[in-house]
Amino acid sequence: MAVEPLSQKDIEERLKELPGWTTDGVNISRTYRFDGHFQAAALVVHIAQIQEELGHHAETTLGYNTVSLSVNTHSVGGKVTGLDLELARRVEAVAPGHGAH
Repeated sequence: MAVEPLSQKDIEERLKELPGWTTDGVNISRTYRFDGHFQAAALVVHIAQIQEELGHHAETTLGYNTVSLSVNTHSVGGKVTGLDLELARRVEAVAPGHGAH
């Protein structure tokens, strides 16, 4: 996976394929909502598995019925890279199965 920083334009273009994901120029982030706490907690466990597989970890916050993620790549000075977008893509693929909306 590329660990080169992406331009802001490139990040914005790639985020078009990841509905709900946004950038503040430093991180990409998203909040998922659920009908209850157990569904949210189950997604966090699944996210942890994905992060271990990628060797790349997001700041993940579990609320009662929400899960929020924010990520960039520390090894390139806290910039967004293809690795961050791959993490987002993989989370996006599993979130609906946990009831995310």
